[in-house]
Amino acid sequence: MLEELYDEKKKQLILGFLIGVGFGFLLDKGGATDFNIIVNQLLLKDFTVLKIIFTAVITGMVGVHLIVRYMSPELQPKPFRWKPIIIGGLIFGAGFAILGLCPGTAAGAMGTGAVHAIFGVIGMLVGAGIFASVYPHMSDFMSESDKGTVTIPDLLGVNAWWIVLIFSIILAAVMYLLEIYGF
Repeated sequence: MLEELYDEKKKQLILGFLIGVGFGFLLDKGGATDFNIIVNQLLLKDFTVLKIIFTAVITGMVGVHLIVRYMSPELQPKPFRWKPIIIGGLIFGAGFAILGLCPGTAAGAMGTGAVHAIFGVIGMLVGAGIFASVYPHMSDFMSESDKGTVTIPDLLGVNAWWIVLIFSIILAAVMYLLEIYGF
């Protein structure tokens, strides 16, 4: 099924567009493009965004492992590099705190006409351009923290499905408790 898409650029673009529209629609319907909901998440008053993220993580874990199991693509985990993770996390966190949106929700909010999201997306594009221009000078610094490919199942020596099951149960339990206690 996926093999026929490899050489069909037009189908790839159409499928990507449809998935993007669907994703944006669901983000908006879930409230993840609403500035107030995101700010209240950051203030620990409204956990709607956390529930959306947890649902996406569970769906993604199960979906990726089903695809690997039944369609046999080879997973290619990236090497664990702690320096870029810390730097990227700080930049992402600062942008999220200032804008009140992450890149995905900013695109969705821009689609709803939120003016602040338009400026946020412009800032993200400028930031990506700046990073792309300075990366060649930073690549040695970034890669010196390379710890090789590290996955949780490999670290624990267990089948990946056990990790999927355990994390899914934990995340579902947290969402259930948030609902019970009115968050």
